[in-house]
Amino acid sequence: MARTFRIAALAILSLWFGSAGPASAAPQDRPVRAVATFSILGDLVRQVGGSRVTVATLVGPDSDAHGLSPSPADARKLAEADIVFVNGLGLEGWFDRLIRASGTRAPVVVASAGVKPIPAQDEHAHGDGDHGHGDHAVDPHAWQDVANVRIYVANIRDGLAEVDPAHADAYRAAAAAYLAELDALERDVRAAIARIPPERRRIITTHDAFGYFAAAYGLRFIAPQGVSTDSEASPRDVAAIIRQIRKERVPAVFLENISDPRQMQQIARESGARVGGKVYSDALSAPDGPAATYLDLMRSNLKAFDAALMPG
Repeated sequence: MARTFRIAALAILSLWFGSAGPASAAPQDRPVRAVATFSILGDLVRQVGGSRVTVATLVGPDSDAHGLSPSPADARKLAEADIVFVNGLGLEGWFDRLIRASGTRAPVVVASAGVKPIPAQDEHAHGDGDHGHGDHAVDPHAWQDVANVRIYVANIRDGLAEVDPAHADAYRAAAAAYLAELDALERDVRAAIARIPPERRRIITTHDAFGYFAAAYGLRFIAPQGVSTDSEASPRDVAAIIRQIRKERVPAVFLENISDPRQMQQIARESGARVGGKVYSDALSAPDGPAATYLDLMRSNLKAFDAALMPG
């Protein structure tokens, strides 16, 4: 019933906002109004936009971007935006419906444009057929490779310069400064992973959010769930993961901030693997948490991996 009401409300908003005029360059007397679809992307927009940009996110900290049910308030944010940033790569399956409902004329920037996508992995299928991937042909979690975030930043910079050309130089300068921070982060990531013995570079996480990290940095991630969190892993999947942990002596399982911890606690309990703590995959932490920015997120995850995987 609630879902039916929400869809109807969005349809009404479509008529209300549909008469909005075309978007123009942002006024000089106020900040650019940007909307980002989820918290990690919102932070990247803030880093490039600085004080010239106000950023609203549709999916906030500690929340799952895969399964948003858009609300009239979300449509209103888009209707009032000067520019909208999305991840792309199939992450926001709900976005096209929302953008139509909002009637916004704001330009939409796909932050991942130019990223080389990797296929959605299904290591945990174990003969059960494709599980959990839904309609995803590729893995959408491209931000887990720092090199891809450089592409995100360039796309954000160019989008902001397009709608606010008077401050294009400021956006370019902020982007350049942030790219230097990303370079330092990547050096730290590679150094941290290099310290972990190769035979211990295996991790269990809730869903397949770390494929780009694995491809770039050499850790192996195994998950009972696919790249989307739309459906839960079956008991058969969980049992197969437990057998795999025992067989391969996987050192640790990690809880994700967007997931129910009970399944991973069960896997740890029945397999004997160590619970390595919380990692951040699809969302930042709250502002007072350990992963309030993208840089903090990556460093927090590194700290958790290092603590759990280094020999005691």
